[in-house]
Amino acid sequence: MLRAGFLSLSSTRTSVRIARPLVVLGTRLNSSQTPEERRAHHKAKDELRKDWKGPILTYEQVKHKSQQPSENAYLIDVREPDEVLQGMIPSAVNLPLSDLPTALRMTGEKFKEKYGFEKPTSDQEVVFYCRSGMRSSTASDVALRNGYTNVLNYKGSWLDWTAREGKQST
Repeated sequence: MLRAGFLSLSSTRTSVRIARPLVVLGTRLNSSQTPEERRAHHKAKDELRKDWKGPILTYEQVKHKSQQPSENAYLIDVREPDEVLQGMIPSAVNLPLSDLPTALRMTGEKFKEKYGFEKPTSDQEVVFYCRSGMRSSTASDVALRNGYTNVLNYKGSWLDWTAREGKQST
């Protein structure tokens, strides 16, 4: 059980308390922080999330893009490979969110070798989607923080797509 930055291990015989500071976003939180330090921490956390409010596409916009793919635009599914077995939006490519930060820093040659498609340039349009819209928001943030300037998010993602396309999703 985690309580006030401490891990407590209990059994019927013994109770052990191990002091372990709670770390959130690289900052240690503890009861000795001043109110100003707590405010600064929360402000930094909010700053990390500010880019998540990037442009959001509708189903209709993504449908159009999937029917008329362009070499200058990418529709990127950031779900893990086992999730992609359920299906993908036509013309999409898979780049798991867990790989994204590293992938965006790879050379174009290494990227293509690993993922099977050309690495998007920083000014190309990239549209991210996932299962329900949470990871696509994170992917959008990661891309923006890595210098990509034309980042869009299909927040409805796979669940919205399958509902509108009349397909079964799990």
